[in-house]
Amino acid sequence: MFSKELQPLIFVAFILTSALSVSSSPAGIEKGRRKVVHVLEDDTGAVIVQTAPGKVVTHRGGSITLPCRFHHEPENVDPARIRIKWTKVTDTLQFEDVFVALGKQQRVFGSYRGRVFLEQAGPGDASVIIQNVTLEDYGRYECEVTNDMEDDTGFVNLDLEGVVFPYYPREGRYKLNYYQAEDACKKQDAILASHSQLHKAWLEGLDWCNAGWLEDGSVQYPISHPRDECGRKDTPAGVRNYGYRHKEDERYDAFCFTSKLNGKVYFLKRFKKVNYAEAIKACIRDGSVAAKVGQLYAAWKFQLLDRCEAGWLEDGSIRYPIVNPRSRCGGSQPGVRNLGFPDKKFRLYGVYCFRENKDEAVGGTGKTKSTIASLTKRKSSNSIPVNATKAI
Repeated sequence: MFSKELQPLIFVAFILTSALSVSSSPAGIEKGRRKVVHVLEDDTGAVIVQTAPGKVVTHRGGSITLPCRFHHEPENVDPARIRIKWTKVTDTLQFEDVFVALGKQQRVFGSYRGRVFLEQAGPGDASVIIQNVTLEDYGRYECEVTNDMEDDTGFVNLDLEGVVFPYYPREGRYKLNYYQAEDACKKQDAILASHSQLHKAWLEGLDWCNAGWLEDGSVQYPISHPRDECGRKDTPAGVRNYGYRHKEDERYDAFCFTSKLNGKVYFLKRFKKVNYAEAIKACIRDGSVAAKVGQLYAAWKFQLLDRCEAGWLEDGSIRYPIVNPRSRCGGSQPGVRNLGFPDKKFRLYGVYCFRENKDEAVGGTGKTKSTIASLTKRKSSNSIPVNATKAI
């Protein structure tokens, strides 16, 4: 607790240096950005923590710095008595341990082992570096610095470049409870999307008329073109929200999120079309595996894979990616076309395969949201062909 005899507060400027941002552009060009943030200081011995405003952004397989700096008075505090702790906010008032350091003693927890390190860019730096970022790393992190009896915290939001896609299984629409939807996304090389990810996809043109689970347990769906079969034509466009639903008893589709691939999706050229079993074997003979739905979406988004030819995917569905729309390829909007789940034995198509990079990890490093805005980006749409099924 602070003393009642506080001295007048003064503003002190801290500079978040190049640790804040490194470009993950294809050319691997590093971009630094200086940020000046004003914080309050007093002479009571309190620890004051400052983290980056906005978001830090990377992609799956990249590296990112979660920036956090601290200041304390008096300046001669023993560094061995300062504790730095990073946790991930997994739910309201629920946290997952990531990293803790007390002086020279350090410990990394769970799936972060071998991937998280202190940046150590000088006095007052509590930033950590996360290497080989995974889809599950997405989210909100807390940086806590403790100096004897005083402590302070700050938060950093880690975002990923990626793509949101709707998913339902062979059994049909509205067959998944929350846990089944979570598992379905995982099987397709994805995770359940967050509300902010779905909202961003809607801003980029995603229009889907079936409600799906999100990672927070809510059920929502994005409408860019209001129509009677999707919640009435006279209602405004937006992300429709059913609120939080019973995770075990209620069933909907899923909205999944995936990011950049450590590999390549390609259409396997063959002299004849094949059934599902033959397609799986054909990819294996070619040194690959049948592509998952999330991998095809990632290839469409990041590889700009454009193929006007339907093919089998690992889940038994038939799809094809279109970057440059043309009339003979399913309409006027870019997206991944979905022809559903045909008979595996008797229907014949091509196949999309996925080959993982064995010798070359996905490189690149993270960047702050402000850096992204300063880069020249190719505008692309996440639009998916409209499905007229009504969300109920």
